[in-house]
Formats: sequence, C-alpha cells, structure tokens
Amino acid sequence: MVVIIITSKNTVEMAAAESASLSLNQPEEPLKLSDLLDRGWKLYEDVDTTNDPIAATHIQVKIKRGITQLEEATRMVAQLDLFSRNEELEEVATTDLKYLVLPALLGALTMKQVNLAKRLEQVQIARCYFLDFLKRCKEYNISKFELPKTNENSADTPEEESANGPPKPPDLIAMATVRAAKIERYKQRKDTEAKLSEIKAAVDSGQADDEIIRDFYLLNVRKWIAVSLEEIESIDQEMEILTRMDVLKQSSTQPSQSKRPPMKPFILTKDAVQARVFGAGYPSLPTMTVDDWYEQHKKKNVLPDQGIPHSAEDFDAEEEKEKRVENDDEEALQKARDWDNWKDTHRRGYGNRKNMG
Repeated sequence: MVVIIITSKNTVEMAAAESASLSLNQPEEPLKLSDLLDRGWKLYEDVDTTNDPIAATHIQVKIKRGITQLEEATRMVAQLDLFSRNEELEEVATTDLKYLVLPALLGALTMKQVNLAKRLEQVQIARCYFLDFLKRCKEYNISKFELPKTNENSADTPEEESANGPPKPPDLIAMATVRAAKIERYKQRKDTEAKLSEIKAAVDSGQADDEIIRDFYLLNVRKWIAVSLEEIESIDQEMEILTRMDVLKQSSTQPSQSKRPPMKPFILTKDAVQARVFGAGYPSLPTMTVDDWYEQHKKKNVLPDQGIPHSAEDFDAEEEKEKRVENDDEEALQKARDWDNWKDTHRRGYGNRKNMG
C-alpha cells in the first residue's frame, strides 16, 4: 500500500519559518583568531584596491567592519600573551608572526575613515597604531629604522624654540639625510613586495615548508614597517594642518578684542537741542543748512556782495547812483569817469596799509 501525504503550502512555509527562528535563536559561534585576522585583512585589501569612492557608504561599512574584527583579534592576542619583550624573534612561533601586523592594519583602516568632524582624532588614533607596531618590531630587531619622534623623545616644541630665540635655519645636511633614507626605504619596499609576490602562491597552496612560510610572514612585517613610517610622516603633516585649522576656527568664533568701534554718522543739526544730542563733540558743527541760511539773510536784505555784506541803506544809495548815471546826470557821469581813470592808474588795494597792499 502506498500512502500519499499531501501538505498545504501554508504548512510548508510555517515549518520553514519555525526552522529559521530556531537557527537565529542559537548562539553564533565566536570566530577564531586566525579567522578574524584573515577577514580583517581581506576587507583592507578590498578597500585598498577598490575603484569606488572611499567616502561611499558601502566602502565605509567595510572599513568599520574590518576595524571591529581586527580590534577583536588584538584583544585576543593580548589575552593569549603571544608576544613578550623578554623573548627574541627566533622564539616567536611561525604561526604567530602574522599577528604582528595587527596594529599596522588597524592604522591603515583608520586612515581610510571619512569623517571631517573627527578627522584630527582619527589620524591621532592611527598614529598610535602605527607607532605601537613599529615599537614592537624595533624590540624584535626585525629591521633597522629610526622610530618617529614622539612627545617623549621629540626636540623642542615651537613654543620652546620661540622662547629660546629666533628659529634656526634649516639643516641642509639633515634634510639630505632624510631624503636619502626615504629613497632607500622606497627601494627596500619594492624589493620586499617583489619577493612576496614570488612566494605567495606557494604559501596559499599549502605546499610551502615552515621556513618559506616564516620568511613570507617576516617579509610582510618588513613591508608594513616601510608603510607605517611613510604613513606617520603623512599623519604628522596632516595633524599640523588640522591643528592650525582648529585654532583658526576657534578664534573666528570668539569676538575680537581689537575691533574698532563703529564710526558715528555726521548729522547737520538745526537747533541747540539736536546739537547736544547728535553733536560730534566740537563747537563748529553746523546748526542749519546752506539753503536755510540763504533764505534767512535774504529776508533781512543782507545778502553778501562780492564777499562784503551791505546794509539796506547802502543798497538804496547804490541804486540811486545807477539811476543818475542812466539819466545822464553830469555830476554822476563825471564821478564815474574819474573813478574809472583812477582805477586805470592804481592797482587794486592801493593805499590799504592795513593789509600791506
């Protein structure tokens, strides 16, 4: 006998949902240390080689995820005490060498974060990661290099230099030495990357012996030493710019103490009350307009004539004199001729001893 069981579509969907809920309720197994490093490293390589904008949302999500996984791996390394200052490089197990680059990877991913409001904080954190990595490599004597300056081993600060006297001229020999070191470091990095590409295929295939694997991990560490030194130089320059921008931003938000008070406008006043209220602080301020002054003098018939004011009687006498000349009065005509002749033989101002004319 054949038994056929028919189930409805709803029953199948309910069973699938119940199975999914059971799987979600089960606790997720924590990742192993090697898995955390491999995933974080893979995310860094994806971000470092992508053609998408670094500020894109999906790229920033990858960066954040990689930082989280590498931070968890770093905590596990600290709990396991994989590295000690009292041991030599030969005492470190080959499988543990790859965890030396954890701080450098964290610094590189932190530098790829895009947040202008927290940029100064981000580059400071990245510098700490790179410096921690370099110090550990220096303790193991993996490569010969000079540690970047810190607050503890740096020279005089700009404030101390200004207090000690004028700034010193640049040391050309030191600058040439630094440039030569950069060129040599660049060559070493290229040689290291070339060697890495040669043995990477053998390591990935699982056919390499312990010596080749150890050499591969140490080459990776030396490559990241060169990267970290370059990154710290770039960070120091960026930190200087960001610090100055922060100072300028703070000074622009504060009210300036050296601002000049606003200039008061000049106001022509018409009476003594307005002069006291709007006056500019000196007695010669005009108290009426030119038109008002002209109208006032016109009503009093005391308008100036060639700069010399006359009374009303003077104006009447002058008008009478002109009428007599117009009517051919012999006496008036004679006086006019005499006056014209006198002006021809005497320059203006003659006899005016008061003005030394």
